[in-house]
Amino acid sequence: MADRPALAPAPLSALAARFSAVRDLSLALAAPLSDADATVQSMPDASPTKWHLAHTTWFFETFVLRDHVPGYVLHDSRFPFLFNSYYEAEGRRHARDRRGMITRPNLDEVRAYRAAVDAALLAALPSLAPEVQTLVALGCHHEEQHQELLVTDICHLLSENPLEPAMWPAPRKVPVEMPGPVGWIERAGGIVQVGHDGDGFAFDCEGPRHDALLVPHAIADRTVTNGEWAAFIADGGYQEARHWLADGWAWVKAEGIVAPLYWEQGETGWTRFGLDGRRALDPAAPVTHVSFFEADAYASWAGARLPTEFEWEAAAAAYDASGGNQLDSAGPCEPRPSADGPAFFGDVWEWTGSAYRPYPGFKTADGAVGEYNGKFMSGQFVLRGGSCATPRGHARASYRNFFYPHQRWQFTGVRLAKDL
Repeated sequence: MADRPALAPAPLSALAARFSAVRDLSLALAAPLSDADATVQSMPDASPTKWHLAHTTWFFETFVLRDHVPGYVLHDSRFPFLFNSYYEAEGRRHARDRRGMITRPNLDEVRAYRAAVDAALLAALPSLAPEVQTLVALGCHHEEQHQELLVTDICHLLSENPLEPAMWPAPRKVPVEMPGPVGWIERAGGIVQVGHDGDGFAFDCEGPRHDALLVPHAIADRTVTNGEWAAFIADGGYQEARHWLADGWAWVKAEGIVAPLYWEQGETGWTRFGLDGRRALDPAAPVTHVSFFEADAYASWAGARLPTEFEWEAAAAAYDASGGNQLDSAGPCEPRPSADGPAFFGDVWEWTGSAYRPYPGFKTADGAVGEYNGKFMSGQFVLRGGSCATPRGHARASYRNFFYPHQRWQFTGVRLAKDL
C-alpha cells in the first residue's frame, strides 16, 4: 500500500483457502448462463461475464505468475491483449466498448484458462515472497469487485432482452411493514479521524488516515424506500427543474428519465426488473438503481442533502461492516426491507455528496498496480456501504466506491443528511 508498510501476508493455508473460495464463487455466479449470455455486452459501462472471468484470471497470471514465478509460460499469449482492462503499463488492449465482440475464446475455454492459472498459482504459493502473497490478497479483493460487477452487468443485459428472463428464481419474501418516518442520528461537529487505520487490507484510495472537520449534522438511520421515491415521482420530481443540478436536469431531459432504472408503471402500479425477473415494486424495500443526479434531486425535494463521505464514515464506524444484506453465495440478489433498525452496510451503495479525490498525502504505488485507483480521481462521486451484490467481508467503513454522476446500473441508493 502507498505510504505505509506492506501488510503481513495471511498464513499460507488461509490465503490458499481464500483464493480458492473467491475463484469458486465467480464460477458459481456464472453457472446459470449460456455462452451467449456470457458473451454479449449490453452497454459500454458493462462487461460480459466471460470477460470478467478472464480478466480476473489475467490479473493473477500477469502480476503474480508472470512477474514472480521463474519459468512460467503464459496460458495463451493472445489473452493479455483481450483481457487487460486499463493498465497502460501493460501495453495495447482491446477497446472496452468492444468486449462483446470477443466471441472466442468461448466460455468453456475461459473456464479452462481459470483452472490452469488456479493450479499454477496454488502450486507456486508456498514459494512466493511475502510481498507477492500480498499481491495475491489484492487479487482476491479485486475479483470480489468484479463479482459485484458481474452480477450487475448481467442484470442490465437481461433487462435488455424483451423476454426479461430471470437469472435466479425469486426467493420467498417475508412481509415487512413500511418503515416509519426517517429517524435522525445527530452528531456534534468537530475533528474526526477518517481513512483506513492500517489494520488489515485496504485499497490505496482509502488512506492515508487523516483529520477531517465535521459541522454539526444529522444523518438518517435508514435509506430511502421505493414507496418514498414513488411519492417523489408523483409530486413531479422528474418534471420540475428546481431540485436538480444543471447537469442533472440536462441529463433528465436528454435521456427522457422519469424513474429509477428498471422501473415501469403498469395498470396495477410500479414494477421493477431484477435478477428474479420483473416483479411488483416492494414499497418498503430500499430504492436502488438511481444516479447521483437523482439522489441529489431527491434530497433537495425532501428538504435535506446527501451526507459527505466523512459524515457517513464517522457514523458507520460504530456498525458491523459484515452485517446486513450482502452477497454470501450465488443466488437471488436484491435489496430488501428490514425491521432490524439502523444499518450502514449492505442492500444498496449510498451516494455521498463528496467528489472522489485523493486524501492528503496520497501517493500511487510503483508499477502497473499503481494504476488501480488513483488515475480515476476525476469527475466521480463517492459511494459508501456496500450492497446486496457486495461479497460479505469485502466492505468496511473506510471503503470508497466511486462512479460518474449519471451512472445507475449498480445497486445504488440514498441516505439523507441535514445540518443542525
